[in-house]
This record gives sequence, C-alpha cells and structure tokens, in this order.
Amino acid sequence: MKLWAGRFSKETDDRVNSFNSSLSFDKRMYAHDILGSTAHAKMLAATGIISDDDLKKITDGLKGILSDIESGRLTMDNDAEDVHMFIEAELTKRVGDAGKRLHTARSRNDQVAVDIRLYLRDEIDEMTALLKELVGVIIKKAKEHADTIMPGYTHLQRAQPITFGHHLMAYASMLMRDMERLSECKKRMNVLPLGSCALAGTTYPIDRQMTKELLGFDSVCSNSLDGVSDRDFCIELASVISIAMMHLSRFSEEIILWCSWEFKFIELDDGFSTGSSIMPQKKNADVTELIRGKTGRAYGDLNTLLSMMKGLPLAYNKDMQEDKEAIFDAVDTFKECLVTFIPMLDTMTVIKENMRSAAARGFINATDLADYLTKKGVPFRDAYKISGSLVAYCIKNNTVLENLSLETLREYCDKFDGDVFDAISLETCVNARTSEGGPSPASVIKQISLAEDFIKNY
Repeated sequence: MKLWAGRFSKETDDRVNSFNSSLSFDKRMYAHDILGSTAHAKMLAATGIISDDDLKKITDGLKGILSDIESGRLTMDNDAEDVHMFIEAELTKRVGDAGKRLHTARSRNDQVAVDIRLYLRDEIDEMTALLKELVGVIIKKAKEHADTIMPGYTHLQRAQPITFGHHLMAYASMLMRDMERLSECKKRMNVLPLGSCALAGTTYPIDRQMTKELLGFDSVCSNSLDGVSDRDFCIELASVISIAMMHLSRFSEEIILWCSWEFKFIELDDGFSTGSSIMPQKKNADVTELIRGKTGRAYGDLNTLLSMMKGLPLAYNKDMQEDKEAIFDAVDTFKECLVTFIPMLDTMTVIKENMRSAAARGFINATDLADYLTKKGVPFRDAYKISGSLVAYCIKNNTVLENLSLETLREYCDKFDGDVFDAISLETCVNARTSEGGPSPASVIKQISLAEDFIKNY
C-alpha cells in the first residue's frame, strides 16, 4: 500500500507506478536519507513531538536498515515509489508505530530537498579532491618542463616561444578556478530546507536550528516556498561541471593534436591508448576523444535542468523529479573523466626535442626582433614592419631570422648590431619574458609555487 493511499479508492495503475517511480536513480541517496531522517527524529524528540522511546526505536531501526543495505542483506523493493518511501516503509515494518511517527512535521518535498543537498555536498568534496589531484600532476609535470621550449600558438599558428611548463600551468589556473567555483557552489548549497514541509511550514514547534546543526548546514532557508522548490544549487553545480568539462575538453584537444605525427610533442602510455581493428600502426588517444565527447553530455544535463525549471510555478512540481538523473549524470560523467585523465596525464612522455624543433621554425621570434629594434629607438610600428619584411625575405629564401647575416639585416635597418643574434635566440626570447605570469622558467616556478600554496587549502 502506498503511504499516501488514504485519499484514493482504487490502486494506481501499474503503468503509472512504473512511470512515476524514481527508485532506480534516487536509491543512491539512501545513506543521506537515513542521515536526514535521524537528525529529524532527534529534533522531534528534543522538542517533545515524539517520545524518547520512539526516538530510540527510530534511530536503531534506521541504523539497522543502513547496515543491511550496505551489507547486501536488504535490497530495494522495486515496487517502492522512491528511496524515501522505501526506507520509511521498511522502518515501520521493523519498529511499528514509531516508524509511522518519523514523518511528523515533514513532507517528501523538503525531505528530498535535504537529501539531494546532503548527497551533492559530499560529491562536491569528491570532485574537488580529484581536481586537486589533477592540479598536483600538472604541477609535477610543469616542474619537469619549466625550461622545455615549445611554440606558443594563436589561431593554431606558431606565434611566440614559450615553455611546456608555462603551457601546463595555464590549465592549472583553469582547474583552480573550477575548484573555487565548486567551493562557492557548496557554500550556497549548504542551506537547510528541512522544515519547509510541503510548502507552508508546520504548526508543530520544530527547531530548525537544531536540525541545521545536526546536519552541518550553514543556515536555514528563509522561505518555505523557496525551500522546497529551489533547484538553483543543482543548476549551478551542473554549470560548474560544464565549465570544468570544457577545460578538460580543451586540454584533451591539445593532447590529441600533440599525439599526432604532425606534432608528435608527446606520446601517451600504452595503458591509456587504444588501437585500430584493421590498421596495426594506429595508437589512438581515445580517452581524450571520449572526454571531448562527454563534455557535450554535461552541457546537455545543464540544459535539461534549466529547461525543467524555466516554467514551473511555486512550489513543488513533479517535473522536479527530473533534477536527479541530470545532476547525477553530470557528476558521474565528470568524476569518470577525471579518474581516467589524471593517470593518463601522469604517465605521458614529453618529447622535448620535437617541441624545440617546432619552436625553431615558424618565425616565432619575429616579435622579439621587433622589440630589439624598439629598444634601439625605432618606433614599434616601424620595427614591426621591418620585422615582417625580414620574415617575407626568409620565406622567399628558405631560411630563418637567426641565420641571416648582419649585412642582410642592416639592409633593412641600420640599427641592427651584433647583439641581435643573442636577442632573438629562443632561449633569450623565453628567459627574458620575466613579467609576472610569463613563460620564463623563473616565472613558471613562481606560478607553480602559487599553485602549490592554493591547493594546500583544499
């Protein structure tokens, strides 16, 4: 029998039961439902709404249910509408009338709202820990390659020389922002909705501040309508995940490029690569391709949540049952990607000589040539034109700037001197860029130090 069956004169159609049930996906919240119910029962006893004897029966019963679910002795009843009703029905079966009193001064509306906050709060901690681990791997690699010269790109064209450590720390910066966003999201999520009941609170003398303290929330929601109908925290978390997945996707795209024979800057470990069914020479970066694809999936989960909520009147509506599948999928997808990406990055081999060779081509020291003339008193726009003309000359004559003779350089500008060749060497171009946040080894080491300080706080 349904816990809400009193109003109805006939049984619900089996097709409606199947369509209406959320147990298949919300059963993962069983521990958080029991946690929330235990705190609610303690508050009910403390305020005299239920007896201490009922409290003991309820808490002992809930502990037993938790233990039996985790050990496998108790499996979820597929006929149950959701995890909340399954646990309450099982509790009542075990402890009798005391179990029926647990739902006093509570609705499933505020019950599910607190359960999902409790669940996602823990998931945020897990995602943050994974991001911290990934940033740690990036830091390790950046330390190893703080002085590994490679071409920096704009428009996917070689632009200026940088170091591989500098490039990696750009992703560390992105991921640290993702960690901050998760922390901020958790802070806004950590508000207690329990006590809002169906939508209008309760006439019982409940103590929401006590429940807040028991469950570790920072505050209590100030409006009962908002308490049961708010899913901003799901949408915000899905947005944070989408941004973080975008960062992983960008990183994945670069790894895919770097693995190709056209670049060959890195090689992935065989344990994190796949082959072809008919082409024996192939070594594919499937992990990164899947991450790139799954990013679209995370975006879809965000769009599902936004679309679900956009037309709902206050307060709770059954549409909101769709929140869990979307946000659970976003969380699961992100964690799955991180768990695979971290060791893949940690075990990849960097081919330094190929990076250095690519940096030597493409005239990526042309800006430094212009800067050299500017420091000699030539206006930058004139220096820019002279440098560009010299690049055109090199292309026509199949050579590079550093191989031009001083006599040739002076045909374009008499400010050139013998020190120009040191000024436009790749090592000078990189090492001289000591501006804060720049690619010089000294600057990269400083960035690494800042990142290490940052992750100590997580």
